[in-house]
Amino acid sequence: MSYGFDAEQLPPDGTEAPRPRKRWGWRIIGFFSYIFVIAFGILALDTLPKLDRQLLGPLGPDALAITVLDREGDEIANRGGRYAAIVPLDEMPPYLVQAVLATEDQRFYDHFGFDLLGIGRAVVANFRAGSIVQGGSSITQQLAKNLYLGSERTFWRKAQEALITFWLEHEYSKEDILTLYMNRIYLGAGAYGMEAAAQFYFDKSARDVTLAEAALLAGLIKAPSRYAPTNDLLRAQRRGELVLRRLVDANVLTEGQVFAARATPATIVERTPREGSQYFVDWIASEIDILLPGISGQLIVETTLDPVQQAAGEIAIGDAISKRANTLASVEVNDPALPAEPPVQGALVAMDTDGAIRAMVGGRNYLESQFNRATQAERQPGSAFKPFVYLAALEQGFRPESRLSDAPVYVDGWSPENLGRFRGSVSLLDAMKYSINTVAVRLSEQIGRDKVIEAAERLGIRSPLASHASIALGTEEVTLVDLTSSYAVFANGGFRARPYGIKRILTPLGEVLYEQQSLSTRIVAPGAARSMNYLLYQVILTGTGSRANIGGRQAAGKTGTSQEGRDAWFVGYTADQVAGVWFGHDDASPMANAQGGGISAETWANFMKTVHKGRPLTDLAGGKAAPVRRPTSQTQQPAASEPSPAQQALHRYYSSLSNLFRQAHRDQLNPARGFRRGGQTLR
Repeated sequence: MSYGFDAEQLPPDGTEAPRPRKRWGWRIIGFFSYIFVIAFGILALDTLPKLDRQLLGPLGPDALAITVLDREGDEIANRGGRYAAIVPLDEMPPYLVQAVLATEDQRFYDHFGFDLLGIGRAVVANFRAGSIVQGGSSITQQLAKNLYLGSERTFWRKAQEALITFWLEHEYSKEDILTLYMNRIYLGAGAYGMEAAAQFYFDKSARDVTLAEAALLAGLIKAPSRYAPTNDLLRAQRRGELVLRRLVDANVLTEGQVFAARATPATIVERTPREGSQYFVDWIASEIDILLPGISGQLIVETTLDPVQQAAGEIAIGDAISKRANTLASVEVNDPALPAEPPVQGALVAMDTDGAIRAMVGGRNYLESQFNRATQAERQPGSAFKPFVYLAALEQGFRPESRLSDAPVYVDGWSPENLGRFRGSVSLLDAMKYSINTVAVRLSEQIGRDKVIEAAERLGIRSPLASHASIALGTEEVTLVDLTSSYAVFANGGFRARPYGIKRILTPLGEVLYEQQSLSTRIVAPGAARSMNYLLYQVILTGTGSRANIGGRQAAGKTGTSQEGRDAWFVGYTADQVAGVWFGHDDASPMANAQGGGISAETWANFMKTVHKGRPLTDLAGGKAAPVRRPTSQTQQPAASEPSPAQQALHRYYSSLSNLFRQAHRDQLNPARGFRRGGQTLR
């Protein structure tokens, strides 16, 4: 196939002068030089990468490139490069191929891999300029380097490049070599090949590019980063104009044929950066390493991320952080003596009831910090951990109407505090609604901490959990994604809900390497799941989570606040959606006036109202009104020892002291000193 370039003939060498007779010394030098060249060639050949593999891309054996798609099939990220399926040479516009040949290798069809005339011209031009202004590498040489070698400039690498060039020219036709080159040359912005570049820059196939677009693409080859239109569109257009001029100078196209392309240079599509979703992409990349360890090459990853929910999550977290910053600023203005609080961080995870991640916000700004607080940060969940205590109790025979004493309880000399007065005998329902600490500790001690830990781990908590009395109050650290997926078990009626973001992993040719399997393993009995839904529904309806109320739609959830407001949580769900929200400081310093029932519950509600617009109303699994039996006359008692009347009076005395006094002497009065970050959890 001809693309308009005539073969150039090498000038005659002239008459060669007679060679002088070689002396023995030169013969010996020549002999050993010959041996050296042979040995060097064998050694270089032995160190070459394997050349018998299918030539599908410029990736080394350990390289991995992924294209990440959201649930709608739209691209949200590329890691390691943009690739596309091979487009045959005869399906590309002739002027695209001509533009590449005009700029990179006009004598491509007339040499054996090395263009000696081109190399000579480059040497002369560089000598005259006093610097490297022109390259002499042929298309085959560039392909050899891109397919198999690195970018280092050493004699050894050039030797390997030469051997690979000869091998390519011997094993493949010119059309095959040019096809590979056109489909795998780097063209800036992480795009490899004309097809990938055309899709990214122009949102079309390379089959459909105009002459102006073809000139711009061909112009990128020389310096892809410098001429990338995403960096400097005007510079890329000027480079495209130079390509058009070379097409005319080579008599491939006429001035009339390039007139329109010169008059209207190529423009690129506008792409809005999706920085927020990069937390999710980072997590996906780590999941690939687990699912397909040691995988390399080009991968297309279809994910569960919902762009609408992702945007809603970013807005909800951003608005909450901005609102809190404005509030703190006004307080500091009114009271300059107050110490300035650092900006708060926030995170959000939303998923379907089976664990499919729909939104993930790992912080307030990905560009500032790539640390993912949704998946990497382990923090104390506070009372958001209590559902595991109540679930374990329900599985041991307790019921929502079962009653326990809300009075001081001592375990190994430690006594938890309540927020507010002691209520005496209360039901499990009221204890959950009002997040009563003493009841949670009594339950944990009576049924056994091992049962609580087992329930948490069964539902999806992967962080190590230590057995101590304060575990009932959420002093053991967990991640937001694990805690949220644990609540999904309640939302779906008792089935395992492993958090996942990958639906399928494919090759560019469509081969499926991994596909998420639907699992429906029951891990909580229907009755226990129904009772948990009822308890957590009441938390939002009339309890500490009332700010998470989203109107007429049934919702359930739990607040969580670690000691001194270091962490503020709300995790909740509807019949269709589960979401978890966290706020705090990266250094675990206290937040002023921050509670899970405040900033976190409000943010959760704002997000859930947005994502539920237009959805039909659906009851929680088992219905909101799980039957509640009448209280029995017999009160179930915990195994922990009850305090004496004198101890109760002393406890009430200390509870009535001012907050300042308690803060100043907290460590002395708290026998649980030594637990992580204080060991006690309120609210």
